[in-house]
Amino acid sequence: MSGRLKVLSVFTFLGFFGGVLAYFTYKKIFPVLIQIFPELLQAEWFLTGIAGAVMTLVLVTIWASVSPPR
Repeated sequence: MSGRLKVLSVFTFLGFFGGVLAYFTYKKIFPVLIQIFPELLQAEWFLTGIAGAVMTLVLVTIWASVSPPR
C-alpha cells in the first residue's frame, strides 16, 4: 500500500470515529447547553458566526487540497 493511501485511510478512520464521538457528545451535551444558554444558541449573530466559521474551514481545506506543493 502506498504512503498516500495509508495516510488517507488513517484520516478516514479518524474522521469516522470523530463523527461518532461528536454524535454521542451532541446527544448528551446539546440539551444541557440549551438549558444553560438558551438565548445564545438561538441568537442569529451566533448562528451566523458558526456558519461563517464552518464555511471558512471548508474553503481553507479545499484551497489546501488544490494548491500545489512547494
